Amino acid sequence: MYRDKGIRMNKRLFLSAPHMSGNELKYIEKVFESNYIAPLGEYVNKFEESIRNYTETSNALAVTSGTAAIHLALRILGIKRDDDVLASTFTFIGSINAILYQGANPVFIDSDDTSWNLSPLLLEKYLKECTKKPKALILTHLYGMSADIDKITTICKAHNIYLIEDAAESLGAIFNGKHTGTFGDFGIYSFNGNKILTTSGGGMLVSPNKEWIDKAMFYSTQAKGPYIHYEHEEYGYNYRMSNVLAAIGVAQMEVIEERVLKKREIFEWYKEFLGDIKEITFMPELENSRGNRWLTALIFENTDYTKVMEALEEINVESRPLWKPMHMQPLFKNCKNYLDGTSEKLYQNGLCLASSTIMDKDDVYKICETIKKTLV
Repeated sequence: MYRDKGIRMNKRLFLSAPHMSGNELKYIEKVFESNYIAPLGEYVNKFEESIRNYTETSNALAVTSGTAAIHLALRILGIKRDDDVLASTFTFIGSINAILYQGANPVFIDSDDTSWNLSPLLLEKYLKECTKKPKALILTHLYGMSADIDKITTICKAHNIYLIEDAAESLGAIFNGKHTGTFGDFGIYSFNGNKILTTSGGGMLVSPNKEWIDKAMFYSTQAKGPYIHYEHEEYGYNYRMSNVLAAIGVAQMEVIEERVLKKREIFEWYKEFLGDIKEITFMPELENSRGNRWLTALIFENTDYTKVMEALEEINVESRPLWKPMHMQPLFKNCKNYLDGTSEKLYQNGLCLASSTIMDKDDVYKICETIKKTLV
């Protein structure tokens, strides 16, 4: 039996709270014993190795954030001022800011109903119709769910444009047996505090091209030349991850599959309790894929999601609207876009529910009962 559904949660339930595995402190102590707390040390190497082994990518570079990883990718690929860079419009701004860092122009492509991710159909249509050829595409795997990456990869190759996969939210997601982030020219992961795996803050840049990752390493360490003194022929950035944060990442990677399975279990609980409500539609999962269900996302057909948010807040549960599309943001009001209204509809009707891996089925049940009351 479930507890009284009318009782307020004693502890606040966050969207995606950090969840330590138990070895983080042990590894941090080893870092302090070694005194290598700067952006180098054995745990930076171990963290990169763990990502390579898990995702089966060839090369990985630990950096300060997912946005830093995207910035490095764009720099390596030669994206310059006034170049056009395609991007998912239905995403977080961190996916897009690096385009502005390079002085380039974002061009936003809408989502589709089958994945809520970037539409391959609209992508191909735009590339056939556009008068200025884009240099690259930044594709977001939204809320931990894979985009239709095989089709998108094929389109990018046919039109000779670079593909950067923003897999910030989708570590552990798989499409046709292959990890998101490993299909394109570059892939990036984020380890921000709310991600499925967290180092407090941090990111990872991966690529099958070792020369590119070596160049990214160079840029991420202030572009210092190979001399005993400080020699600089190019400018760089202070983007390398610290050994302390990498130690946390190594411990987190030891339980990454447990976290994926728990996130998916939480989604199934939500579906069990809410799946028979006709006005609710959950974010779909493409055939032959396994999302990590970072956040359980859904849309309401006839209910204002803000009323659901208010009801959940009353029982001390966090929720959040789906991402406001980038083409709707004031910052990008003058940018080119190719839309069919899908992402706007999702934003206007959608909500992300608490999906922390420390939650149990009773927590989900209470949340769902509150949502049901709101829908009456």
